[in-house]
Amino acid sequence: MADVRERVIVEKRGGGATMLIALLLVVIVAVGAYFIVAKENSKDAAVESAAHSVGQAADKVGAVADDAGGK
Repeated sequence: MADVRERVIVEKRGGGATMLIALLLVVIVAVGAYFIVAKENSKDAAVESAAHSVGQAADKVGAVADDAGGK
């Protein structure tokens, strides 16, 4: 009888490490983007508060000027 050789092909598949790393990278980028947006919103709120304070001070100066002019 003739020797019959069988060829066995073993395919190695990844254990999912690449997908895990990609997912982790996406999460890190998303968290970083969140903090950047939150920081910008915080700056906007600070500028808005400062502008409001300046507006109140200008109103007071205007009221004092009106009182001084009326006397």
